[in-house]
Amino acid sequence: MDYQNIKEIIGLLEEFEAKHTEGDSYPNNIDGFKKWVCDTENRKGGTILDEPYWEGKENGRSAESTISTLLVHLNRYAKTYSKSVISESEFTTQEDFIYLINLKAFGEMTKMELIKKNIHDKPVGMLIITRLLKQGWITQEESEIDKRNRIVRISEKGMDVLDRQMKRIREATDIITGDLSYIEKMELIRILNKLDRFHHAIYSRNIENKELIKTVYQEYSFKNQTN
Repeated sequence: MDYQNIKEIIGLLEEFEAKHTEGDSYPNNIDGFKKWVCDTENRKGGTILDEPYWEGKENGRSAESTISTLLVHLNRYAKTYSKSVISESEFTTQEDFIYLINLKAFGEMTKMELIKKNIHDKPVGMLIITRLLKQGWITQEESEIDKRNRIVRISEKGMDVLDRQMKRIREATDIITGDLSYIEKMELIRILNKLDRFHHAIYSRNIENKELIKTVYQEYSFKNQTN
């Protein structure tokens, strides 16, 4: 038994009891004690009780730099698994099956809606769509709302080629999430959704590249964020 931990817990309880007064926001019970411990640690400078180590931390590397690098690394790892998926398929790139999956999941849409859903520039997206059209995996027709737009949808041939690879695609996505537990996956989804909402709002504004960093940095006070 680790008596040192017991001593530390008793010390915290004594401190809690000494500071507890009538009308305090912390009830004089175990729930109040747990909330007091959590809030006390948060006030000391962070919401994470056990701050993790990251490479270069001892040399002043920031958490923001580490997060950015890790996201890039994870994207590259995911691409290697996607390459394995297409190595024995009719697909040329991972974007081929991602575009088809989006059309299957969300239904027909304009070319630009499909391109924006995949966060691509128009020239890149149009090349992918042209390739899918040539393969006969999608079809297009004029929009009844705006004749200048083309509506694209997945074809039966596209459904067939996608279905033949879905088992390998699902296996790749399982590998990408690694050994995360269910709870960790749910928390990661929550965090990534928050990041995605933040960046998608900026992306949708189509700010010119030369003004992007300056504009966003002036509008948001990153150094003072605590949530």
